[in-house]
Amino acid sequence: MRRVVLRAWSRLVLVFCWSAGAALAQGYPAKSVRIVVPFAAGGPADNYARFLAQRLGEALGQPFVVDNRPGAGSLIGTDVVAKSPADGYTLLMMSNTHTVNETLIANKPFQLMRDFAPVAPVNYSDLLLVAHPSLPVKNLQDVLRLAKERPGKLNYASSGPGTPYHMAGELLKSMAGIYLVHIPYRGSSGARTDVIGGQVDLMFDAVTTMAEQARAGKVRAIATSGRQRSEVLPDVPTLHEAGVPGYEATIWLGLMAPRGTPVAVVNKLNEEVRKIVGQAEVRQLWAKQGATPLLMNPEAFDKYLREDIAKWARVIQSAGIKAD
Repeated sequence: MRRVVLRAWSRLVLVFCWSAGAALAQGYPAKSVRIVVPFAAGGPADNYARFLAQRLGEALGQPFVVDNRPGAGSLIGTDVVAKSPADGYTLLMMSNTHTVNETLIANKPFQLMRDFAPVAPVNYSDLLLVAHPSLPVKNLQDVLRLAKERPGKLNYASSGPGTPYHMAGELLKSMAGIYLVHIPYRGSSGARTDVIGGQVDLMFDAVTTMAEQARAGKVRAIATSGRQRSEVLPDVPTLHEAGVPGYEATIWLGLMAPRGTPVAVVNKLNEEVRKIVGQAEVRQLWAKQGATPLLMNPEAFDKYLREDIAKWARVIQSAGIKAD
């Protein structure tokens, strides 16, 4: 008898929780929503967060406000979200920096898959390897030759340890058998400024951001990081075809919420994000920028994250990469 009562009580609790969650989602959002970007302004995460914030605000009738909290390779802003109430009003714009950091930085104050609920991926973009025009290189083979002739003399900038820009450089070093000095910055804008100014030799940057600088001649485009040539720079070869077979690295973005955020709210956000990034006009606009939409439900995004964590763990461990 007691077991029957307990089962009935459990069902009632589940029904109550589902009803409460559904009611909460129906009225969500009732106030402004903050999207924390744990990177400096001006980079892909910031730009696409602002695009998404505007579209979500229009769709859901409340302001979505971008809050840049850069520093410590994304740890500062990410920890802010991890410690925020799990009510759907504080979200995280994350990138594969976060899946890299799960292995690269052991003593983080949070764990990605423990402390966050996957909401939705946004898009992915190829990276572009560029050199300052003063560097005596015209193509990837020149870069590899110069790196071998001057071991430890060439350097490359990144927006910080564990970022896609850092890992793209480490992957190139490992696969090509060269040594480049990593110069980490607190955000991509400072790294970009210094490679354009000639203070740094090389940089991997999002093709969405750096293509314009390459066209203007402020940097020299060396190669892109995808398996296919970028539609934005179709005359620039991939690293794979230019001399490092099998090379592939991208930057992707997604939304997360604090763990415990009601499932109904997560599902509502996922549905709205998928509607936005699935629009034909958005696909066309992003294609011109070198970005491709990603459409997944929260469960598929969870699987994607776990697989990416495992992928970069293998790279980090096999190459012996350490946080700078």
